[in-house]
Amino acid sequence: MKKVAFIFPGQGSQSVGMGKDFFENSDIAKEMIAKASERLGFSFEELLFTENENLGKTEFTQPAILLVSCIALEVFKSQCDIKPEFVLGHSLGEFSALVASGAISYLDAVELVHKRGLFMNEACAGAGAGMMALVGLDDATVEAMTESQRAEGKKIWAANYNMDGQIVVAGIKADLESLADAYKEAGAKRAIVLDMSVASHCELLNSAVEKLNPYLNEFVTDNFETSVISNVTADAYNTKELAIDLLGKQLISPVKYKHSIVSKASEVELFIEFGNGAVLKGLNRKICKDTPTLNVSDMKSLESTLETLA
Repeated sequence: MKKVAFIFPGQGSQSVGMGKDFFENSDIAKEMIAKASERLGFSFEELLFTENENLGKTEFTQPAILLVSCIALEVFKSQCDIKPEFVLGHSLGEFSALVASGAISYLDAVELVHKRGLFMNEACAGAGAGMMALVGLDDATVEAMTESQRAEGKKIWAANYNMDGQIVVAGIKADLESLADAYKEAGAKRAIVLDMSVASHCELLNSAVEKLNPYLNEFVTDNFETSVISNVTADAYNTKELAIDLLGKQLISPVKYKHSIVSKASEVELFIEFGNGAVLKGLNRKICKDTPTLNVSDMKSLESTLETLA
């Protein structure tokens, strides 16, 4: 039996039609979508499978991505009993990883991340918040520049360490836009303001942490079957106490995805990504070339992954 880790994508991986192949071919998917719709009081079939404005709104995007990841995982588990050495998610994906660990049910997680999205929106309301992807700069340069820019009164922070040469920064959109040329002068190949109205993983979300913590305390349990790798520390945790602390801090701390993969890749033979698309598979290909990443995003990729594991 191969040593594997399960990984889960975050916000930005969504697209209309995601999960539809599972829905059309799996009773597990049909039941999970029906139960999630009942839990939150709106139709996930409409949210996932039809053109609509809500899929791009954070409070809907987050439960939609999580639900599709959990469906992919459950359909996989119905055909394969391999257990992960650890689980890991990118940003929002850490909540999907928490489901995979056994510490929270997928229905509680769907409600939890719906509220998380609402609290993030409330924290950023009227602030003109945003995020920008930087390509071609090293970590130290971005960190030094953002620190210097904050000293000058700008509100901008490093938010996502995706891979070498790809960092996302967050803050006030007007500040981000005003600094695009400065980043390019420093060597960035691209500085792209993202289509987002929230600034994830920075101090602008301080108020969201306080609102989220009671729900973390209500929904997260101590029933960890495997450890989760924290976005905040790149270290493993497996207790409710640590989960509450770290998932609160995750809102206002940078995502150390690259660091997590680099430090943990030697412990497994394969990563398996569960959810729409293959965003993390693409990142991992550049972060850790010696440790392959498979993905389960529809029935075809499920079949291919199962064949590789056989």
